[in-house]
Amino acid sequence: MSINIVMFEPEIPQNTGNIARTCAATGSKLHLIKPLGFSVSDKYLKRAGLDYWSLVDITYYEDLEDFLSKHSKKKIFLSTTHATKFYTEAKYEDECYIIFGKETKGLPDNLHDMYHENRIKIPMIDNEHARSLNLANSVNIVLFEALRQIRFPNLI
Repeated sequence: MSINIVMFEPEIPQNTGNIARTCAATGSKLHLIKPLGFSVSDKYLKRAGLDYWSLVDITYYEDLEDFLSKHSKKKIFLSTTHATKFYTEAKYEDECYIIFGKETKGLPDNLHDMYHENRIKIPMIDNEHARSLNLANSVNIVLFEALRQIRFPNLI
């Protein structure tokens, strides 16, 4: 039992390292869709993930089409500021996928079209200067709600 965290073209190595550490500590699977904005040998990526890299179940995809060809029939959620439904209103299930967009541009329009009904957001104040939360923080918030709903499998 686990949740799948998907990062679409992540750009900041520290975010990916922190997310990898969270995935390792929760038994969640990490999926990275290329191109990545950094090298996987990047010192900042490794520093953020500390010594957790060997504990992470990680899969890389050449592009979005590669990911979708393998998982489009699965339960997929999009975490986006463009959603109307709060992340707490979604009904997560074991082995579902939660996709998070790149730090500067979010998710592509075709994904929004494909999964319009499964778009979720974290509530925030309405302020043009506070556009979004940090990506690693957003993953943590949504992931722990999904894990709560499936009763924190294998966690003590």
